[in-house]
Amino acid sequence: MTHQAIADSFRKLVDVSEAMERLGTGFIFTEGPLWHPGEQSLIFSDMPGDVRRKYSPSAGVTEIARPSNKGNGMTYDADLNLLICEHSTSSVVRQRPDGTRETLCTHFEGRELNSPNDIIVARDGSIYFTDPTYGRMEGFGVLRELQLPFRGVYRLPPNHVPGDEPQLVVPRNMFGQPNGLCFSPCEKWMWVNDTEQANIRMFDVASDGSLTNGRVFAGGIIDDDLAGVPDGMKVDRDGNLYVTAPGGIWVYSFHGELIGKITCPELVANMHWGGSDWSTLYVCATTSLYALKTRTMGREEPFMAVTSIPTPALNTQGDSKVNSDLVLQENLDFRIDGSRTAMIIQDMQNDVMMDGGAFAHTGSPDHARAQNVVSNIRRLADHVRSRGGMIVHVWMVLEPGAPYLCQHAGLQRGLKEHNALVRGTWGVQPVAGLEPQPGDLIVEKMSMSAWETSRLEAYLHHGQRDTIINTGSWTNMSVEHTARTGADKGFHMIVPEDCCSTQNHDWHRASVNYGLSDVATVTRANGVIAAFN
Repeated sequence: MTHQAIADSFRKLVDVSEAMERLGTGFIFTEGPLWHPGEQSLIFSDMPGDVRRKYSPSAGVTEIARPSNKGNGMTYDADLNLLICEHSTSSVVRQRPDGTRETLCTHFEGRELNSPNDIIVARDGSIYFTDPTYGRMEGFGVLRELQLPFRGVYRLPPNHVPGDEPQLVVPRNMFGQPNGLCFSPCEKWMWVNDTEQANIRMFDVASDGSLTNGRVFAGGIIDDDLAGVPDGMKVDRDGNLYVTAPGGIWVYSFHGELIGKITCPELVANMHWGGSDWSTLYVCATTSLYALKTRTMGREEPFMAVTSIPTPALNTQGDSKVNSDLVLQENLDFRIDGSRTAMIIQDMQNDVMMDGGAFAHTGSPDHARAQNVVSNIRRLADHVRSRGGMIVHVWMVLEPGAPYLCQHAGLQRGLKEHNALVRGTWGVQPVAGLEPQPGDLIVEKMSMSAWETSRLEAYLHHGQRDTIINTGSWTNMSVEHTARTGADKGFHMIVPEDCCSTQNHDWHRASVNYGLSDVATVTRANGVIAAFN
């Protein structure tokens, strides 16, 4: 069974000969797949079975909730609370990690919601969900009369109080059966599909959170010879849209061009990216759970970076919300020209930020994992390369014994004392996943900053690059010093904070909010990607 490439761009996302792997079967109707970044496992719903299950590579499929109020779509918020659309109760509920259950909403204008179906969370904490009528049908929910005369799309604002009614964000009679919904990577736009109308609409996301300028993005998602309808929907890191459809999953470019079709042996209801590098597409298809390794990954959702913090070292600092206290420019107000841009990947070396490295005792490996920094840098670098940007790996490299390395500063003394970053050793090598690619440049240095003892400036001037995307480790040392000097030299310095890490969140926060704020544009990887021409 092969997948269908309608446009060449599809082959950059999926190997057309890569078969889906069946991970479990024997279910009734699977839905709502959701990957937990800390536990490295997937939960999913089986509405007719009234059960929620978990899949992990080590334990396979196990039950975790029965009954489940015939839960359907699920997601996490930035604090790893589980948000669930329940068909039986017509509710959106929040389940905290300790098991505490809160009902967020059940009614609109005094009447019971139809049956909340699919759900997403914005970076500002807003929750959006669709409300078709499927949960009032026997089997998928509880057979009962409708109270609302329409099927809507709703929002719970960041300051929502549990029990308050949601905000209706679309015209009342626009949808037949609204179902899957997802943001663009920059969250300027949202897509909502309609199972009954077999189409997808695209909306602008207004400053007040409402959805405006609704227009049909793709229609005719139907095939009389194949089972499948628009249901679950996701977007990848580059804004390509994946929607369940006849025969499996149809993939559209950001501009609405059908570029390929992913084939599945069963009718597909929903999908979600997961795995250690977020590149495995987990597919809920009727009686089975499948997995497909892709060449891309899903758009960054709030819980991906914030919730993958397994380390006591960070939690003892009182940072339960981790990166929610950073001052950032989420959406850039300028465009980035790849032909005038260079991305620096600095000090991403084993000794600096890996377990077993010379500086592992500082907590740097823990903070690197919390930041998901390797994956974030890799996907940003892939995007920069695709837009003609220059990639420069800057490495600290010392000769055995660190001859002639001054010992006036604690950092310099630490390098020599721990025999760190010595040429020819494992510690000096780039971390796995950030090895130089064909066309990348490598610069060696002997200083905290990337400028003083390297060829960096010569490369930039010869390449006519005046915009620098500054990433790496450590935020408050190499990254910050490089940004300061770069600003003095007249370069536009851009620092995506989720592509940087250091010893702990306190140091990271201090650098982002104070040290870097006056010398660089500080944002996140998604903000940089969205700003490219």
